[in-house]
Amino acid sequence: MATIRKRFTGWQARVQRKGFSEKCRTFYNRNDAIAWARMIETEMDRGIYLNRTAAESTTLAELLARYLNEITPNKKGASIERYRINAWLKTELARRCVSTIKTSDFASWRDSRITSGVAANTIRLELAVISNLFNLAKTEWGFESLRNPTENVRTPKLPSGRSRRVSDKEIELLIKHTDSIALPSIIKIALETGMRRGEIANLEWRYIDLKKRILLIPDTKNGEARTIPLTTSCVAILKSIPRNINGRVFNMTDNAISRAFLRVRLRCGLRDLHFHDLRHEAVTRFFEMGLNMMEVSAISGHKTLQMLKRYTHLKAEDLAKKLG
Repeated sequence: MATIRKRFTGWQARVQRKGFSEKCRTFYNRNDAIAWARMIETEMDRGIYLNRTAAESTTLAELLARYLNEITPNKKGASIERYRINAWLKTELARRCVSTIKTSDFASWRDSRITSGVAANTIRLELAVISNLFNLAKTEWGFESLRNPTENVRTPKLPSGRSRRVSDKEIELLIKHTDSIALPSIIKIALETGMRRGEIANLEWRYIDLKKRILLIPDTKNGEARTIPLTTSCVAILKSIPRNINGRVFNMTDNAISRAFLRVRLRCGLRDLHFHDLRHEAVTRFFEMGLNMMEVSAISGHKTLQMLKRYTHLKAEDLAKKLG
């Protein structure tokens, strides 16, 4: 039988059972203390007791800090995840013990983010960090009683993929007005290969074989190496680029490429054009060349048909010509 005692700070419930360590908790209300003790005893009797001590004494901020120190540094997108975690640390939820945070709390947070105009995919990624955190805490950090309160939170519906095509005239305009020596070649290579901005920034000559017309990307977004076939136009572009002593094709970081592209697109009045649209355009052109789904995915690195479809925007008039 549990012991219920009046303490200076409230009512203390103490449960002592053979085979279990002593469990104590203090409540403001005596009935709450009795109810808690009965619940603990019932779980012990049924063999389903889970230790709640860690979850009841640890805040979300403390778990986030541990995740930031132990897990985030080993991820490819560590800098982006670090930014998201720091944003979570500033919320009211971060100051609460994880055992008290409910699904409704995250639902309210989601609604406030939507009201603030935050993009649906941003909200989805922010919730993913918390979901990973709760799952890890339960399975590996000893928070046995902790459940993941984000599992049943509805995420905002993602907008349909961009259908922006990039015309040859726009490419000529960008190349003509850029103030970066390397950007014209970078833009052309992006269109010829469908490579991501970061992949282009990290290009090294040792991974390029101009005779075989292939290019190796040893470290991609999904963690798998990818070999890309090069068009004759792309080979000509690469041959025209002066060699750097450090072995890199371009002495520009991915952020430097973004800034240079932003400057030139604004200069040309193309405010709705993003660098990533070049990848969309390249993938679409691959299909227009007659390549099949497997061939295009081998070049672009897309793993699923659904993802590849988001990047592909064939013109209806071109499909009509094929139909006859």
